[in-house]
Amino acid sequence: MATMRERLDKLEPRERRLLLIFGAFVGAILLLVMPFGLMRMVSTQRSENQEIRDLVSSIYEAEGRLAERKSQRGALLARYAKPAPALPGYLEETAKKQGLTASESQERPDVPHGKRYTEKVTVVKMNKIGMLPFAKMLEQIETSGYPVSISKLNLKPRSGEPDSYQVELGVSAFERKPDPASSAAGANTAQPSGEPSEDAESEK
Repeated sequence: MATMRERLDKLEPRERRLLLIFGAFVGAILLLVMPFGLMRMVSTQRSENQEIRDLVSSIYEAEGRLAERKSQRGALLARYAKPAPALPGYLEETAKKQGLTASESQERPDVPHGKRYTEKVTVVKMNKIGMLPFAKMLEQIETSGYPVSISKLNLKPRSGEPDSYQVELGVSAFERKPDPASSAAGANTAQPSGEPSEDAESEK
């Protein structure tokens, strides 16, 4: 079988020259194409690496947001775990601790907020009160740990009387209904085994 060298020797000078030109042309193309291909491969790899980094970063950010929401939900549940007392009596007691007296107290209709929350509002009126004890009363309400907030405040100075004010104060207490799953779990726990629940009896 003839070797490549023998085949080249059998070629005419013109054919050899054409073959050399063709080889040089192919070599030049390879020299030009190979760097471009390598650059394209590197660029593609960089893009893929950047996409991976972005994905990892988004995962970490999502975990951070989930942890923050979980913390906020825990704080919310902890706040509503301590139900607010009846506002008229609570406000009267808080005022007495600061040497104040409510001349009038009025409970407003409940205000629903969605399906889970209810706002109870009580408005009290006080006459001839000093600013310092009233400020301490407001601070005590805000830091009580109950789900309450100041929703209305009208403060009018009494003419001719220093540090004497007429106040209309509205305080809101918020109630949160328990989760349906928790209610169902509590009902199942409280119901002795072997006895049907009232709901089951009514369905029959």
